[in-house]
Amino acid sequence: MYRFIDDFLVKWKSDKRRKPLIVRGARQVGKTFSITNFAIKNFKNYIKIDFEREPNLKKIFESDLNPKRICNELELVKNIKISQGNTLIFFDEIQECKKAIMSLRYFCEEMPNIHLIATGSLLEFALTKISFPVGRIQFYEMHPLGFPEFLLASNKEQLFNQIIKEPHYLPDSVHDILLKEVKNYFFVGGMPESVKTYSQSGSIMDCSEVHSEIINSLRMDFAKYTPQIDKNCLNSALTEIARNVGKQTKYSTLANGFSNPTLKKAYQTLLMARIIHQISAINPIGFPVQITSGRIFKTSMLDVGLMNFLCGIIPNEEFLKSDLLSIYRGALAEQFVAQEFAINQKNNVYYWDRQAKSSTAEIDFVIQKANKWFPVEVKSGSSGSLRSLHLFLKEYPKTTEGYVLSSQQFSELKEQKLKVIPVYFSFSISCMF
Repeated sequence: MYRFIDDFLVKWKSDKRRKPLIVRGARQVGKTFSITNFAIKNFKNYIKIDFEREPNLKKIFESDLNPKRICNELELVKNIKISQGNTLIFFDEIQECKKAIMSLRYFCEEMPNIHLIATGSLLEFALTKISFPVGRIQFYEMHPLGFPEFLLASNKEQLFNQIIKEPHYLPDSVHDILLKEVKNYFFVGGMPESVKTYSQSGSIMDCSEVHSEIINSLRMDFAKYTPQIDKNCLNSALTEIARNVGKQTKYSTLANGFSNPTLKKAYQTLLMARIIHQISAINPIGFPVQITSGRIFKTSMLDVGLMNFLCGIIPNEEFLKSDLLSIYRGALAEQFVAQEFAINQKNNVYYWDRQAKSSTAEIDFVIQKANKWFPVEVKSGSSGSLRSLHLFLKEYPKTTEGYVLSSQQFSELKEQKLKVIPVYFSFSISCMF
């Protein structure tokens, strides 16, 4: 299963300025699989320590953080010779061993030629408790499979080649096939286990069982956050967030029977676990980014398939709807777009909220490309009210164009500085260059 991280890792391996790499991401997005696959294909051997499964190996880091001594002990314990340039050291679930995180600094300073990768699903919780080696670590954020990766996993390479290009007109037959694939993705999602199940069985209903298993495992993780936060509050907040994608998030509505500070803490916990993503409102548009308020924001989920499960959406009912962007009141489309944008925008996803005395206006998303801002609306059709979009273009006349993502064919409205773009191009329009 090809992932975008594959190309990044190959470049990282030969980079002259290479540093120890931490791959971040929520549980079950494929971190361990991708790194193990990279190790097998690109190194003579590799040493892997899973700090969850092998907690006894934490002892290696207790006496001191000398990387040479650590390597010597790793060789003895794993019976594998570490050779610079030929061996990859892989620390899996590194958040379970805080001193291993701290050791990365010394690997960078004293043994820079060693290839070392670490992963952490709950890493942010560990980083709040230690002195982190700033400037001596590289990071990569891993997401569920994006729509282009989904197409490759479904053996649709020709379709993949089309949607990673600049948006353009495609024949109606191809356009219809891509819309159908987007609808499939709405219900399968991008979690690797779900995509694998779908590619093998072709059954969307089977994917619902996978989503159930993933959500249950994430909920089991909630116990690891306590006593920091009430797990019942976390559970309720997660479900409520999923049901309100596309709407402004209010702490007071996330769960009943809890104070606002408790609800805010639950929300921040879900953010740190990478299960949700905050979409901040910005206004005015410019650099540096000016967030409107810390109390005005929206929230998207880690994955559209998991969102389906949490919302109790019945696939065989919603799947029959002819208008792709009207499924579940358009919320699946907004989640899909937010998910695609998060990959290319490095989790910095925003929307425009104009808080004026006389009027208010809102744009679904604003994206950054080549140090410029572009407004994006997600609409069920190319027609309908685009008042906020026209207002944005009037307030920011230097903006060269705005985008309307829909299920319609590609078209340009040059006199209005607008492009109507099929939603399957969401990934390509959000590339930052």
